[in-house]
Amino acid sequence: MSERTGFSIDLSGRVALVTGASRGVGRGVAIGLGEAGATVYVTGRTTQEGEGRGPRGPLPGTFASTAEAVTAAGGQGIAIRCDHTLESDVVHTFDQIEAESGRLDILVNNAWGGYERMFEDGQYTNENTFWHQPMWRFDAMFETGVRGAFRAS
Repeated sequence: MSERTGFSIDLSGRVALVTGASRGVGRGVAIGLGEAGATVYVTGRTTQEGEGRGPRGPLPGTFASTAEAVTAAGGQGIAIRCDHTLESDVVHTFDQIEAESGRLDILVNNAWGGYERMFEDGQYTNENTFWHQPMWRFDAMFETGVRGAFRAS
């Protein structure tokens, strides 16, 4: 039984992909799959700690650090830089998984475009009411989240 999750499941020999797993929910899911013994491919765009900015400063996490945490949790973490808005990056990701593992058992579509340009004209726009959100945020979330999930699926 996992001390972190309180339940046990054996995913030894299974191959998973968690998209957008540099931080947040994706990171947590990837580590959980690692605790269960899975090989987990972790994708993201963040290559340096603090690359993005949130309301309280630089955002933590990279896809590589998540892959390391997966391995530390008992699985095998494999980091792949992938921008899920780019068809060529997605194709490369799936080609690498096919070449290295021969299959994919679990796909967790988690990438989204919500961290793009969180500040506009010095204002943190993410906390604006729905009616005051810039249209580019809607476009970014659909391009990365919805369309990116469709591409990966």
